[in-house]
Amino acid sequence: MRQLCFVLMPFGKKPIASGTTVDFDAVYHDLIAPAIEAAGMEALRADQELSGGVIHKPMYERLILCDFAVADLTGANANVFYELGLRHGVRPSTTVLLYAGSERMPFDVAPLRALPYQLAPDGKPSDVEGACQALRKLLEAARAGAGGASTDSPVFQLVDGYSAPDIARLKTDVFRDRAQYAVAARRQLAAARRQGSAALGKAVGELGELGDLEAGVLIDIFLSYRALSDWQAMVDLVAQMPAPLARSVMVREQLGFALNRLKRRDEAEQQLLELIGERGASSESNGLLGRVYKDRWDEACQAADGFVADGWLRKAIETYLQGFEADWRDAYPGINAVTLMELQNPPDPRRLELLPVVAYAVKRRLAKGTPDYWEHATLLELAVLQKDEVAANKAASDALAAIREKWEAATTARNLALIRAARATRGDEMAWATAIEQALDKRAAD
Repeated sequence: MRQLCFVLMPFGKKPIASGTTVDFDAVYHDLIAPAIEAAGMEALRADQELSGGVIHKPMYERLILCDFAVADLTGANANVFYELGLRHGVRPSTTVLLYAGSERMPFDVAPLRALPYQLAPDGKPSDVEGACQALRKLLEAARAGAGGASTDSPVFQLVDGYSAPDIARLKTDVFRDRAQYAVAARRQLAAARRQGSAALGKAVGELGELGDLEAGVLIDIFLSYRALSDWQAMVDLVAQMPAPLARSVMVREQLGFALNRLKRRDEAEQQLLELIGERGASSESNGLLGRVYKDRWDEACQAADGFVADGWLRKAIETYLQGFEADWRDAYPGINAVTLMELQNPPDPRRLELLPVVAYAVKRRLAKGTPDYWEHATLLELAVLQKDEVAANKAASDALAAIREKWEAATTARNLALIRAARATRGDEMAWATAIEQALDKRAAD
């Protein structure tokens, strides 16, 4: 059985003090994980999906009980340093450090031995083969010195008389079995998700009692239900989650999303308003709340209740604007605000000021790495709003190729339909945009 190596590092793309934006996922997949594999160990990484500052029981177990650990100190990430402190407090050795060589190590860890690696202009690691071999050798040296005099923790080096806590072998064996089970469970869920709702339900049933599963597996189930548009299953699962996980920002946001999809608007609104009241406006929370108000506007329109519809439309616009102003880098609430401004009669003149700002935000994200569906969809809506047929056709092709979940295409198609209908009332027809809308609808129905 291979020994487990826990990886402490940031996720996604993060800017660092030197001005570089580091692609930490590429650092993990291209450098760290292959080196761990080459050393004959199995890599375990923290659950990326758990946002909102929740550190759950399996995280502590992995920090303390994994045979080995690798910590990437690039960017002096607060979570990584907290986790490294816990690790150094209980493990005298077997923790390997690395960092981007262009960075200066923070004062408190500057004396510690750490492997430098180089970054390419795109924020991904360069000289991957050399860095991989160097990290592999450090891991092999850590294994050779484990239990001996090879101490890498400054706590054990500098505090006289300090000794490691006694960790029962039975406890570590149980942990190892659970960690490997979690990896297998997530692979099983990924395979079932591709086959559809029936296969996913069967896979979840085979995992056993939900209360016994670790947080990462529960989140994987939660997002698998979202991918298959099983909104009720999402709501039901939150009720079975441990309280700290159910109170995490991501779970509360996605619960609001699911409740709104079930047309339980009041509950969705309450969920998101409470979150915003506690943590302030954010592009994600306000974007989801804006969608609640947008759906209420649509329902009022269908009921031919013009006065009520106008109120909900204004409320949706202002909510989206608050989300965009909270983080100008996220174009999602910005494009929704601009689109709804186009639907007002007459159109809100502020949209002309916002259009270039939203365009800049999405283009900056595109320049920093591989774009996702929403970036292409945003460019598509911008092109339609600006009546640029060539740009709209290109963005539509890119968006269709990047779809991950069917509801994404349905959302964009609906936005385009709203723009088309509003402009038709003003005698402004764009027949070419209808074909794009139909292509998105078809993909959503597939």
